[in-house]
Amino acid sequence: MRVISGTARGRSLKAVPGQGTRPTTDKVKEAIFSMIGPYFDGGIVLDLFAGTGGLGIEALSRGMEKAIFTDIDKKSIDVIRDNVRTAGFAEQAEIYRNDAGKALKVLAKRGVQLDLVFLDPPYRLKLLRELVETMLEEQLLSEHAVIVMEHDAEDKHEMPIGRFTPVRRAEYGDTAVTIYKNSGPETE
Repeated sequence: MRVISGTARGRSLKAVPGQGTRPTTDKVKEAIFSMIGPYFDGGIVLDLFAGTGGLGIEALSRGMEKAIFTDIDKKSIDVIRDNVRTAGFAEQAEIYRNDAGKALKVLAKRGVQLDLVFLDPPYRLKLLRELVETMLEEQLLSEHAVIVMEHDAEDKHEMPIGRFTPVRRAEYGDTAVTIYKNSGPETE
């Protein structure tokens, strides 16, 4: 696992020990960033269910100003801290050990506005729609926010969620990626 492009290109990232984490492969990571735009001009990224932190770190390397990493697993948090330091982004990272729902509530209380969100929960958890609805209710998503969902290829995410509609979907074996963007007024 490595940072693919940007200022930290080529830096190796550690994996979380054990079988509990499924890191995004370099192939899928490259595909995600080619779908959402390869580089950014600032903004805040949330890497929820961060695992190794690879997606958030890649976004920082490609120009995001700040990344918020959240995971409930202590081993993941330790690996994220290491990986953020290795990539040179310690000053631009906030790392929290918390349940996803609670993390969103804390961010809402702080008035955080997210420009890019990576949602990659364990596939068995089927929480994606609920998490986006919570982000909308809590007004966490900026007007131009992009949501990247990584999920089981068998799961279809074809319906709008509030004002966000799916604009791209790609499959990579048993993994699928669905990109949601703001489509304007609420559509439910």
